[in-house]
Amino acid sequence: MTETTEQNRGTEGEALSARKTQANRRGGGDPGGRGRTTIADGVVEKIAGMAARDVDGVHAMGSGLARTFGAVRDRVPGGAKAVTRGVKAEVGEVQAALDLEIVVEYGVSISDVARDVRENVITAVERMAGLEVVEVNISVSDVKLPDEEEEEPERRIQ
Repeated sequence: MTETTEQNRGTEGEALSARKTQANRRGGGDPGGRGRTTIADGVVEKIAGMAARDVDGVHAMGSGLARTFGAVRDRVPGGAKAVTRGVKAEVGEVQAALDLEIVVEYGVSISDVARDVRENVITAVERMAGLEVVEVNISVSDVKLPDEEEEEPERRIQ
């Protein structure tokens, strides 16, 4: 082989390598960064509702009226339990703000429960949705006393 042929082969290899590199750059780099992801308010509300219910001391979510209607709705065959009851979310492109309405159990420290709910909700939303949670406002609408009847009456038919 001549020196010119070897130089040509070296040049062809470099050109092929350059074309592969250029092809990888065509789409703009990392494939995971191409496009846009939007997260609906309802998705964040579900995440926050589940996270809030996991905290000890939280008896229920929502106001009395919302819980009453929810109890009726939960009894409808095929109906799912309303995870978002008592949760309102405002979701932007990178941030979220949440309002929660909770009922606490009698005897617990309301400030401790509110702090734990806030921490649990922020952790869950930021981990699952990748959004920065700028605020979690908590409204305690009631206290569940030990001798109070449950708002949801027992079913007559079992």
